[in-house]
Amino acid sequence: MDALKDADPLPITLLTGFLGSGKTTVLNHLVRTLPRTAILMNEFGEVALDHQLLQKMEGPMALLSGGCVCCTISGSLSPTLKNLWMARQKGDIPPFERVIIETTGIADPAPVLDNLLHDNWVRARFRLDGVVTTVDALFGMGQLDAHFEAVKQVAVADRLLLTKTDLAPAETVAALRERLTTLNPAADIVTVTHGELDPTAIQNLGLWNAETRSLDVARWLQPQRYQPAAAGRLGGKPAALHDARIQAFSVVLDAPLDRYGLQSALSMLTSFRAENLLRFKAIVNLQGEAKPVVLHGVQHVMYPEVTLDAWPDDDHRSRFVFIVRDLEPEFVARLLADFSGAAQSHAGVTP
Repeated sequence: MDALKDADPLPITLLTGFLGSGKTTVLNHLVRTLPRTAILMNEFGEVALDHQLLQKMEGPMALLSGGCVCCTISGSLSPTLKNLWMARQKGDIPPFERVIIETTGIADPAPVLDNLLHDNWVRARFRLDGVVTTVDALFGMGQLDAHFEAVKQVAVADRLLLTKTDLAPAETVAALRERLTTLNPAADIVTVTHGELDPTAIQNLGLWNAETRSLDVARWLQPQRYQPAAAGRLGGKPAALHDARIQAFSVVLDAPLDRYGLQSALSMLTSFRAENLLRFKAIVNLQGEAKPVVLHGVQHVMYPEVTLDAWPDDDHRSRFVFIVRDLEPEFVARLLADFSGAAQSHAGVTP
C-alpha cells in the first residue's frame, strides 16, 4: 500500500503555449524557484532546460538542482506519472511536491486533460491545479489569427503569461491584452519578463485552493466577467471582427434544473459539438438536491462532478460560463433551458 495514500493529491500544472511563446524560459525560471517539482516534457517538445541545472541519472529522468526531477513523457502520460510516483515512494528520487507538464507548442491541451482526469489511479494521487498558457506579446496577434491551436490554448487557460512585452510596441501589447480578455474573460494576465515570475502566479488556479484548503467557487467561476446570453431567437449580424467566431458568455437559469435533462444537454454539446465547445464552467441547482454541484468541461472532456457543502453566496440560481467557437450563445442558452426543464432563464438582456 502507498505510504502517502491519505495525503492530499499532488498538484499538477499544465504549461502550454504556442511555438516560441517563451515556455522554455518560464520553465527554466520555475526550476530555480520551485524546489521539489517534477517537470514532465513532451517527447516532441523543443524544451532545453539550462544544462547547468542538470545532473545525469540512469533512465529517462534527470535530477535538477533544488531537488527537482525532469523526465520525458514516453507514450501515454499515465505510465509516466505512475513511474514517477513509484520512484518517489521507493526513495529513488527526491520526494517532489508538485508536477509541471510542458506541452508542445502546437499541442491541443484537451487530450492531456482527458488523460489526467479519467485515469482513476492517477486521480487518486494527483490533481490538476490549473492550465497556464504563455502568449508572445510580439507575435501573439498573428498566431491567434493563423492558428486555431493558439486560440484553444488561450481558451482553456486558468492563467495567461504575457511574454516578450519588452520587445513589442505598447499599442500592440494593449491590443493583445484586450483580445485575450475577450477570448477568456476569467483568466488573469500576468506579465513575464525574461521568464521571471512569482511562482505563486501558477499555483492554486483551480476550484480547490490548497492554501485555504477550501473550494473557491467565486474566484474560479467569475460569471460577472462574461457577457450574458438569453435563450431567445437565433440569428443576427455577426461582428466584423476576426474573433467573432469565438464567444465568451454566461447563462443564468432561475429554476432548479432536472439532472437528467441537464446531462442530456451537456452530452449533446460535448458529443456533437466538442470542437465548438472550447470550455464551460458552472455551479448548478439541481431539483431535489439541497447542495450545489460544480461542473466543468473542455471540448469532449468532462471533469468529475463536485458537490459543494453549501452555496458560496445567497444566489442559488444555476450559473454557467462558456467559451465557444461557431456556436451561437442563444442556441446554447435555449438548449440548457429546454432540456433542463427550467421555468425561465435570466440573462440580463433582451434577446
